[in-house]
Amino acid sequence: MELNNKVALVLGGIKGIGKGVGLALIDQGVKVALTYYDWEESLEEMKRDFAGAGKDHLIIKVNLRNTDEISGMMEQVINRFGRLDILINNIERGGWPVVHGAYTPQQWDLEMETTLRAKKWVFEAALPWLQKSEDACVINFSSIAGIVGRSGPASYVFNEGYSLASRGVSLLTETWARIGAPKIRVNEIMLGFFETRHAEKTRGWGLLSDEQKQALVNHTLLKRTGKVKDVVQAVFFIIKDAPFMTGSVIRLDGGYCIGGDIVAPMPEGVE
Repeated sequence: MELNNKVALVLGGIKGIGKGVGLALIDQGVKVALTYYDWEESLEEMKRDFAGAGKDHLIIKVNLRNTDEISGMMEQVINRFGRLDILINNIERGGWPVVHGAYTPQQWDLEMETTLRAKKWVFEAALPWLQKSEDACVINFSSIAGIVGRSGPASYVFNEGYSLASRGVSLLTETWARIGAPKIRVNEIMLGFFETRHAEKTRGWGLLSDEQKQALVNHTLLKRTGKVKDVVQAVFFIIKDAPFMTGSVIRLDGGYCIGGDIVAPMPEGVE
C-alpha cells in the first residue's frame, strides 16, 4: 500500500501503542484520526505531539462502549477527510478497578464491552467506507492471554475475563477477513508483554515482585519485554509489505508462548 494521503482511524490513540502507531503513520504521510476516552491527564501531551508532527490529524473523544456514539465518530472522520483506508482497532479495558485480581462484575462487563464488543461496532461503521478504498487494511489488536490464559508466569497478570475477550477478537478477525475480501485485508497482532501493556510502564507491573517480573522475562525467548517500536514495525509490515495476507494472526510476543521449556539433547538412536 502506498501510504501518502491515505486516511487511518486509530482507536486508543492517546498514549502507548495507539499513539506510537498514529505518529508513525503521520510521519509516512497518512492523515490520521485518533480516539480517546480515558487518560485525560495524557491529553495535552498527545495534542502537543501530534501538533508537532505538522500533519493533518483529528482527535476525537468518544466512549466506544456507547454504540450510539460510534456513527457520530465515523461521521466526523469522513467529514474531515472524505475517506477511510486503514482501521487500527486498538482498544482494551483491563486494569480497572482491579489490577491483577478477580474482576468485579462491573469490570467483567467493561472488559467485554471495550476489548471485544466495541471493536465489532467500529468495524461495522467503518466497513462501507473501507469498501470504497482501492486498498484497505484493518488491524485488530489482541493479547496472547487468548492463548495462554491463566497459566505459567502469565497467570500473575491475565485473568479469565481478559483472556476470553482476547480469544474472541481472533474469531472476529477471521470473520471480517471473509466479509472484507477481496478489497479489505483484515489481520491481527496478538501482543505479549509490552512496556506500555502489562509491563514496565503500567500500574500492574509495579504490583509484581522482582521474582515474578523475572519469571515473565525468563519465559520469553528473547529475554525482554516489547517496545512500542516493535509494534509499529509489525503494523507497517502488514499495511505495506503483506498484500497477500488476510485473516492471519501475528503473534508478537518475543517467543513467550513457546518459551519456558528447554530443548533437550537428542537421545542416541538404537540400531
